[in-house]
Amino acid sequence: MGNIGPHSTLKAYSKAEVIYDMTYYFCEKYLRKGDRTIDQMVQAARSGKQNIIEGMAVGETSKEMLLKLLYVAKGSLQELLADYNDYLRVRNLRIWESDSVEVGAMRKLGLQYNDSSSFLEIAKTRSDEVVANMIIVLIHQADVLIRQYYNWNYNKFVKEGGYREKLTRERLAHRKNE
Repeated sequence: MGNIGPHSTLKAYSKAEVIYDMTYYFCEKYLRKGDRTIDQMVQAARSGKQNIIEGMAVGETSKEMLLKLLYVAKGSLQELLADYNDYLRVRNLRIWESDSVEVGAMRKLGLQYNDSSSFLEIAKTRSDEVVANMIIVLIHQADVLIRQYYNWNYNKFVKEGGYREKLTRERLAHRKNE
């Protein structure tokens, strides 16, 4: 049936879903069964994705919870970012510099595609070093998207208030018209 719900149209969610799928692939392919890191990385990726869903689900009635859950998602993806950096560092593999040709190319792919299948096809033909770096770029892109969505919701809340304030305004308007 596929993605259903408002979260499925949010770019930050789509990027988090790609990160989850890529992380699952990465852990299955490059980490040994029984390695506790697998659970940690998959859970961090899942948390990034799931907290966006939960935040959007409660966001209609609680902007405060939406904002908190977006930062939980952001924090989970930052934890995952550290895991990928650690993976590369302890194996003496290259971490792409932010101004490298590879990062530039991956940023373009990240802007062009928001589905897992495109990235998984590429990953199947690349080394662990390249796949880890690909995911690092995707995490940075998700971080920017989550921050933008957070800021948009924060500013909307500051201007319009939240659900409780809306109900209060409606109740006061109703009393005035009685």
